[in-house]
Amino acid sequence: MTHHVAEIVTFKLAAGVTDADFVALSQQTETFVREQSGFIARWLTKGEDGSWTDYVIWADMAAAKSVAALFPAQPFFGAMMEALDPETTKMRHEEVLWRMSA
Repeated sequence: MTHHVAEIVTFKLAAGVTDADFVALSQQTETFVREQSGFIARWLTKGEDGSWTDYVIWADMAAAKSVAALFPAQPFFGAMMEALDPETTKMRHEEVLWRMSA
C-alpha cells in the first residue's frame, strides 16, 4: 500500500526577515507547487518560540522526492534560502500512517 508523504521543513528566519516578508516569499512558490503531480495540501505555521514549519502533503514518496529535486532550480529558490537561518533548517519526509480531519 502506498502512503501519502508529509514533507516537513522546520526553521527559523534569518536576521532581518519579517514574518510578512517570508509569507510573501512562500506565496511565490504557490503556482509551482500546485502544478506538481502528487500535490495534496500545504500549511505554513509559526510557533511561539519563532520556529516555523512548512508542511506539504504529497501523494507518495516518489512525488515528494521528485519535487524536492526540482525546487532548487526555481527562480524563487535563492530568495527563499536566504530568508532561512541555515543553522536551524531541517527537512524530512515521513509516511502518513493515519490522519483525521473535520
